[in-house]
Parts: sequence; structure tokens; C-alpha cells
Amino acid sequence: MIEIDFEPLLPIGWSPALVPALHAALGSLEETPSARAVQLLRLVEVHRETLQLHDGQAEHVGRALPRLVRELSEAGAALAVGDWLLCARDAQGGLWVERRLEPLNHVARRDADGRRHAVVSNVDTALFVMGLDADFNPRRLERFLLLAQDGVQPVVVLTKADLVAPEPATREALVADEIDALRARIGPAVPVLAVDATSPQAALTLAPWLVPGQTVVLLGSSGAGKSTLTNTLAARSLQDTGPVRAHDHRGQHTTTSRSLHRLPGGACVIDTPGLRTLRPDIDEAALARGFEDVETLSLRCRFRDCRHGDEPGCAVREGVAPDRLRNYLKLQRELRRDTMSALERQRLLSEWKARGRAGELRARLKRGEA
Repeated sequence: MIEIDFEPLLPIGWSPALVPALHAALGSLEETPSARAVQLLRLVEVHRETLQLHDGQAEHVGRALPRLVRELSEAGAALAVGDWLLCARDAQGGLWVERRLEPLNHVARRDADGRRHAVVSNVDTALFVMGLDADFNPRRLERFLLLAQDGVQPVVVLTKADLVAPEPATREALVADEIDALRARIGPAVPVLAVDATSPQAALTLAPWLVPGQTVVLLGSSGAGKSTLTNTLAARSLQDTGPVRAHDHRGQHTTTSRSLHRLPGGACVIDTPGLRTLRPDIDEAALARGFEDVETLSLRCRFRDCRHGDEPGCAVREGVAPDRLRNYLKLQRELRRDTMSALERQRLLSEWKARGRAGELRARLKRGEA
């Protein structure tokens, strides 16, 4: 009989909702010798060869069994910060990860080749951090918001509110205008807040999402102020911070790995490296949820198969801001490419090349060169 003390695990985010996943993982482990000394730990940092694990009282260094890594890879998954793991020690005292509990939710992205990369697991709230400087980019924010699927509460946090303008009255008016514009664009369901990431007031503003036992993740581009906000929420210096570049206000990737930290109020925060380009790992249903206004208005289009391009009677073009619609259509194209087989991609590439050659031929004919 395997017994686990859950009391120390509550402050690092343990949820009763994970009990079915725990039973399933334990059921597959009970036949092995290591099951007699199994530990339930949370993954707080991933390194090249080792894993940083927490038992609610102290951190431990462990490794994943090659068999587990292979099984996850074959399933298109990988260990991520926030995972709950069943671990056991070998005869020499080494700590090994034997099983991963199926996560309640899993945030992932895709690279340019369509390959999936794990970001974090088992989070309650995603704080999407964006600076009110050159980092401000609503189109990129819409991409980040698509990461908040499977019960993850999205919250937009606008940092550097103190740098918008020197005069307080002017600054407050400009920040209020940006917040109103964002709410009109992304809808009222997502809270939009503006903070000074260096001020203790930021922790009070975000307090509704930092209750004991909750796990929040900070997501955003490099230089947005994620690490600064992490240090402020923790009331101590946990992460290195650095200035943005003067000529383009870009961050310089001070944070290089994802890491989970406990906050004084009882919540956990996961800081992440900046992402300058992002392809969310989503399906058509997730895209529809992220652009609910587009999906709703599309029902009013004159043609059922309207692509919201130049078709007459398109309700989407009339009711959605052009920039937001362009972003939606681009994400839709990326999603379709991700679901194509290699043969379908090759066929599509051949079609594009044929169209290009046809266009060049028409141009030469017009110039009288052919």
C-alpha cells in the first residue's frame, strides 16, 4: 500500500483534481520494486541533464528514466515545469522520475517546423505580460492568449505603466485609453490590468489570482518585465533582470529557463523566458474560442463558405477590426499547415511554384518578351 502525505504538497500547488491521475500513475507503478519508496514531487526547473524537484519542504535533484522520456516523446509530449511526478531512489541514493501524472492542462507551442514544445503544466492562471513601450503589440498578444486553453484563466498585465508619460494625469489617461482599446479588441472576458512591475502595489492588484495553492505562469516577450514582476510578487530577488536595448526596446533574454517559485501569500509563480515569435499549439476549436467574435459574425455572412476575403456580404469584415481579422486569417493558415501531411505540404508547395511561374509568364507576355 503506497501512502502519500498531501499536506506539504498543498503550498506548491497540489490539487484534489489530480487524484484520478495519481491513482492511474500509481496503478502502473505498483508492480515495480521502486513502488515501495515512491515520492510525489513537483517539477520546478528543467536542465539539460537533470531536473529540479520539490516535495513541499525542500528541493531535490533528479533525473528522468530514459524509458519515460522515450514514452513521452513517442506521444508527442515532454516533461514541463509544473508537472507532478512519481519518483524513487535507486540503491546508490539517486532520485529517478518513474511516472508523470497526466496534467490537468498543458501549455505548448510549435516551432517553425510545426514541432511541439512543452511550456508549462498544471497552471490555474496565465498572466500575459506586455510592456506599454515598444513591446506593445496587440497582434502578438492575441497569439499568446490562445495558449490559455483547458481551464487556464487568462489575465493581461500591462507593465511599465509608470513610463508612459511624465505627468501623472496624462499617464493615467493614456493607460486608460490603451486598456479600453485592448478590451474592445479581445473582448470583456479577459481582465486587462496595468501595473508598475517594480512597485509592491502590483502584488495587491494581482492578489485575486495569487491565493494559496494556485499556480500562475508569466508569459510574454523578452523585456516585458516578467522577471521584474516575479521578484516584486515574491518580495525578494529571485530572477536576474536587465535593461532593454536602447535602440529598439527589446529584451536581452536575462531569463533563460522556466522556473517555479513559491510566493509569500501561498501561491506559486512560474517565470518563463521571452518568446519573440510564437505559434500556439491549438486546434480549430481553440482558435474559434480565441476569436469568438469572428466565429459569431461568420454565421451572418451571405455565403456559408465565406473566407472573409473579398466576398460580398461578409459580416466579419464589417464587424471585426481589419488588423485583428488579418491576424485570425494568418493563424488559420498556420493551423492548416500544421495539420497537413508531408505529401500535402509538398503538393501545396508545387501549386505555389506553378502559380509563381504562371505569374511570371503573364508578366513577360505583357512586356512582349515571350
